[in-house]
This record gives sequence, C-alpha cells and structure tokens, in this order.
Amino acid sequence: MKNFANRTDEELALLYAGGDDSAFDELLARNEQKLFGYIMFVVHDEHVANDIFQDTFVKAIVKLRDGKYTDSGKFLFWLTRIAHNVIMDLYRREKSERIVDVNEQNDLSQLHGASLSALSRENEVVNSQVLADVHQIMNALPVAQREVVYMRFYQNMSFKEIAESTGVSINTSLGRMRYAVINMRRMAKQNRISLNLEL
Repeated sequence: MKNFANRTDEELALLYAGGDDSAFDELLARNEQKLFGYIMFVVHDEHVANDIFQDTFVKAIVKLRDGKYTDSGKFLFWLTRIAHNVIMDLYRREKSERIVDVNEQNDLSQLHGASLSALSRENEVVNSQVLADVHQIMNALPVAQREVVYMRFYQNMSFKEIAESTGVSINTSLGRMRYAVINMRRMAKQNRISLNLEL
C-alpha cells in the first residue's frame, strides 16, 4: 500500500481524479469521521445519515472522475458542500422544514472539545464558557440555523466559507446566524441561561 502521509487531501483528490484508486481510500479514511459527524449533527438519524454519507461520497467520486474538482485548498469544505446539497435535496423531497426533537439520541454532549478547531485566544475563552449552554438549546433550531451554528462554532468556518459550503450568499449565512442567535437568546432567557456569543 502506498504511503500518502505527506500528501494533502487536495493532492490525494487530484491523484484519484487521475486514476489512483488507493488515493481515494486515504481520502475516505481522513475525512469520514468529520463528514459523518456533520451529517449526523444536522439530521439526527443514523440510518438517514448513513444514506446521506454514502450519497455524498458517490457524488464526490463522480465529480472527481469527471474532473469537476479543482484544488482550492479546502477539500473537506468541498465535501461538506456536497453533503449539504444532498441533505437539502432530502428536505425538499419531504416538502417541509424539519425541526429536530430534542431527545437522548441527539444530545450534543457527544461533541467534545477535540472536535472544535483552534479559535483565536480571545474568543476561545468566551466561547468555551458558552458552548455548554449552547449545547442545551441549539437542538431546537431549524435545520438551516443549526447548520450555520455548527459550521461556525464546531468547524470554525468563516461566514464566507459557510456561504460557499451551503451554496448561499454571505448575507444569507449571516442572516441565518443572526436568527439562530436571536432564537437561542430567547430560549436562553426563558431558561435563565447566560449566553454571550462571540461571532
């Protein structure tokens, strides 16, 4: 088996697009946990998440083989955008926006600090103090709002990156975050939780 340790995801994607099937195995191994975590966070149903995960990688394979991937330095964001589109297609087929019920199966306590990207020192202290409270209330948000909160706080994506990954404008991603924060603050106030988010 080839050693791809020194190759970036983007290099592996281009190798696979060029016909090196073993490069895809390495891409899958590197990204499956993060991608599945993102999908599961949004849909909260393991069977649905598995289907979406498989569909995402099938679409990624087709796009790679068709030469529709260019090295932007953000392979995981590219993959996340494909997953987002698959999820949105699912919701469109269901013809309604899904609000997830909070229960033991979708408790956000399963997300650990290790899944957070490194934040700037100033924001890290503030954000770490509110994340526990955020976990308690964000499950009740509509999917689009939950998604932008996840990308911002758990993947440390900029609003530009969020917009690119979800296929919307920066203003739309900012608007979704704004409504998410308004809703979370309302819920926090109702539950007497102090919530100060550094966006």
